[in-house]
Amino acid sequence: MISTYAPPPAGRDEARELARRELGKQIYHRDEPSFLDRILRKISDWLSRLFDHTPTSNAGGGWGWTALIVLLVLLVLVAAAVWWRVGNVRRNAAERGGLFDGTPTTAEDHRTAAERHAQAGEWPDAIRERLRAIARDLEERVILEPRPGRTADELASEAGVALPDHAEELTAGVRIFDDVWYGGRRGDADGYRRLTDLDQRLRAARPAPLVSGGTR
Repeated sequence: MISTYAPPPAGRDEARELARRELGKQIYHRDEPSFLDRILRKISDWLSRLFDHTPTSNAGGGWGWTALIVLLVLLVLVAAAVWWRVGNVRRNAAERGGLFDGTPTTAEDHRTAAERHAQAGEWPDAIRERLRAIARDLEERVILEPRPGRTADELASEAGVALPDHAEELTAGVRIFDDVWYGGRRGDADGYRRLTDLDQRLRAARPAPLVSGGTR
C-alpha cells in the first residue's frame, strides 16, 4: 500500500517563527540601513499583524499553508531585490572605472577637498575624496604601487595584503564608498567620520614585512 501521509500544516506560531528566522539571515541585511532594510521591517511588521489578527480556526489548517506560500513568495522577491542591488553596485563601479580621473594630485589635495565637501554637507563627494586621500597616501608612501585605473575594491584588496591588520577596516571603508557613490545612498557624517578615522590610522600603519619569495 502506498502511503499518503503528509506532514501537518504549519500553525500560526510556527509560520511566524519561520518568517523571523528567514528574514534574520545575513543575506537580507547586507545593505543595512538602506531601502531594503526598511522594506524588510515593513514585511516583518505586516506578517506580525497578519499572524496576530488571523483567526485560529481549524487549528491553523488551510491558513497555515496559505501563510507559508505568501511568505515564500515574499522571500523570493526580497532575495531578488538584494541580488539585483548588489549586481547594480558592481556594474556601476565597473562602468565608472578607477578612483582617480588622471589629474595629478596629492593625498593632501584630496583631504582638503574632502573637508570642504564635508563642511558643505556634500557627503558623497566628501566620502569619495577621503577614500582618494587614503589611496594616494598609500601610493606616496610606496605601500602601494601607483597604478592608474585602480578601483576601490582593488584598493581594499591590495592594501589589505600590505596592511593585514587593517584589512577589515579597508573593506568596510570601501563598502561605505560603494554604497554612496555607486549604490545611490545619500551618505552621512558618520560614514565620512569612519573614513576619516581610517585615514588617520592608516597614516600611522606600517606594511607587513616581506618574506622569502618577495611576498608579504
